[in-house]
Amino acid sequence: MDADYDVIVAGGGLTGTVAAQSISYYSNQNLSILSIDRNSEMFPGRKSNPGWTCGDACSKEAVDFMTERIKVPWTAPEIEHDVKGVMAFSPDKETAIPFDGDGYMLNRQKLPEIQNARTKKMGVNFDFEINLTGLIYDGLQVIGVQGINNKTKQPYKKTAKVIVDATGVTSMLRNQLQNSTKIEKKIERRDLESTGRHIMYFDKGEEDLTDFDPDFCIIHLDQDIAPGGYAWVFPKADNKVNIGLGIEKSILDQRNKRLGKNDNLASLMEEYLQRNKAIKNAKLSQDPEDINNNTGVFQVSVRRQNDCMVSGGYILVGDSAWMPKPIDAGGIGPALIAGTILGKNVVDAIEANDVTEKGLWQYHLDFIKEYGYKTAGLELFRRLVQTLTNEQISYGMKHFLGNVDVEAISKGEHPDFSGLSKLGMIIRGAMNKTVANGLKYTSQQNQWLVEHYGNYPKEPEGFEEWEKSLHKTLDESFAKIATFSKN
Repeated sequence: MDADYDVIVAGGGLTGTVAAQSISYYSNQNLSILSIDRNSEMFPGRKSNPGWTCGDACSKEAVDFMTERIKVPWTAPEIEHDVKGVMAFSPDKETAIPFDGDGYMLNRQKLPEIQNARTKKMGVNFDFEINLTGLIYDGLQVIGVQGINNKTKQPYKKTAKVIVDATGVTSMLRNQLQNSTKIEKKIERRDLESTGRHIMYFDKGEEDLTDFDPDFCIIHLDQDIAPGGYAWVFPKADNKVNIGLGIEKSILDQRNKRLGKNDNLASLMEEYLQRNKAIKNAKLSQDPEDINNNTGVFQVSVRRQNDCMVSGGYILVGDSAWMPKPIDAGGIGPALIAGTILGKNVVDAIEANDVTEKGLWQYHLDFIKEYGYKTAGLELFRRLVQTLTNEQISYGMKHFLGNVDVEAISKGEHPDFSGLSKLGMIIRGAMNKTVANGLKYTSQQNQWLVEHYGNYPKEPEGFEEWEKSLHKTLDESFAKIATFSKN
């Protein structure tokens, strides 16, 4: 039976369009590609009714990675503002760590319009207003998608050699996947952050570069205002900002109990906005390019990518594969990298006439080499930071980070905290000794994890043993990290 298409990309958001562009590029437009989106053509790739809820920031390095390989450039108006990097401030605001280098603030309402136009130009077909509910199988192979056409209310079915799942963090296709025991289907609640953000214009208040800096994305670590996550002030112009925060629900509950409060995401966002000294009289942007996207809440994963990302005829990418960086929930960078890599892997598999699990397996090795090797270590680092108090975070950032560590963080790597073993380093207070021990422990575990990902099995047969060993180490590490908060 001939398939309707060579490739179907489920999900027409940013990751989906990059994946479709990459497949088109690497196949010299010789493959038939269909992008399916549940949204109308007016709002392509929209995550939910409030819009494309996102921090809007992305490193220049990730955009360059894509542009150099698949020749898709990003310019204005989808790039709204250039930044020189990210500054992460300690709770007492006395220490700042720079990371990520040059970057861009994107307009997430304009970007999908432009992405779609580009993707169509590259020969990709689109179906809009399609609600996908499941996959179609032939034995161990996924051979298509099914759902409902929301325009006609009729059943919808399309077949393809490969289905790319870019439908987002709670993907129904992945949740119900029937042809793999290797792919993890469901995400744990504690690996999700609830995030909210506003896009606003404001009058200038006090000059305070810890509260607003037109050249830097600012991150505030603060367990009282953003328990288990962080708060952010990202510039979109001298008087325009993306301001928001992310929290982890169980840590918010602990914080409320500790402070005798009953705050939720919305009340914390309001408090965070009100206490910003540099931003006064802030109002939601009414610009045409923001009007459908100026406020919103969403969920983002903060764990390593799915341990396995392919099965016969099926491949996960972006938020569907839990790719956002565990330490800062940045999802655009890894999505651009993975979407670009995936295109070549899919084309190679189709050209080799092998779209089985084994035929698509190389995707893991390529993604891990480029990005995925560091995520499990960052997941441990996140868990440790989530257990610390504001005092511990401030002390640790001030005293425990050497130049080498800052450089590692700036590249998105796990710092090795080598300074902590220096003789004569006086650590004041038992609480801070606990932090030092925790940092030493996570950096030591990180070295093992990076090496373990370097030994990711080259074929599906070795996966079970590799994963067993990974989970044993992670389970031990999570249990150990939990003990540091009790000391």
